[in-house]
Amino acid sequence: MSFLFPIVAAILQTVSFTLDKIVLSVKQVGFQTYIGVSFPFSFFVNLALFFIFHPLFPEGWFEGYYGLLLLGGIGISFLTNILFYRALDHDKLGEIETLSLLNAVPVIVVSSIVFADERNFAITLPALVASVAVVWSHWERHHIKIARDTLPYLCWSLAITPVSALISKELLTVWNPIALEMVRTGALAALFLFMFRDAITKIPVQALRLLIITNVLTTVALVLFYFGYQRLGIVHTLLLFSLQPFLVYLASIFILKERPSWKRSVAFAVVLVSIAIAELLGSRIV
Repeated sequence: MSFLFPIVAAILQTVSFTLDKIVLSVKQVGFQTYIGVSFPFSFFVNLALFFIFHPLFPEGWFEGYYGLLLLGGIGISFLTNILFYRALDHDKLGEIETLSLLNAVPVIVVSSIVFADERNFAITLPALVASVAVVWSHWERHHIKIARDTLPYLCWSLAITPVSALISKELLTVWNPIALEMVRTGALAALFLFMFRDAITKIPVQALRLLIITNVLTTVALVLFYFGYQRLGIVHTLLLFSLQPFLVYLASIFILKERPSWKRSVAFAVVLVSIAIAELLGSRIV
């Protein structure tokens, strides 16, 4: 049943990602305020999960090789979140989603090169096909117009996301995902509270409810996503998680009554076929 981890994560992240944009645009919350408030919320959700499930900390968790990886991962997350929410605050949701989807391709390629257990071509090839199909379905008029505040995020994410994935996989060989996320979000909450302490007081009261909901969803989604990394591997997890943009697409058709896109319909079919092939031929579900 490990395949459910990334699938449920995709569902939760779809709702959370949409609420993120609503909070940043409709409620007129700047990215500094959003980040400064969100990570403390996320930490408390992780803290609740920690007390519910009581995961163990690895021995010497802040020392040596794994201690350096933990610090490196926190530093990468710090910069990535600033650049991502700055871009989301100034650009269209669809364009940011598309740019984020581009990250899957280098992550799959690099992971397959670095880790022997990720070199399962029955999974790697369908994952690459699914990733390319997802990007193609969001590519309009042969290009994506990149806003000025989005370009730094694009350059950074394409270069650093594979590194972040490798660090996470290494850490998860000794860490429980719940304990790892609690420590990571705790450190990030402290950093962002200090950095954006003046902006936090400006948050509208009406935005707090949405912020609480979106942070509960995204926190649980990340924990499940990392359980996928741990149980299925990076490539298999990304393949299943590639359903996420199409969940947004289906919701827009059946709930918002928007016109279907033939490109996204075709790509959705490609992703489903890719997942079926990977599950039948190369599944490593435990």
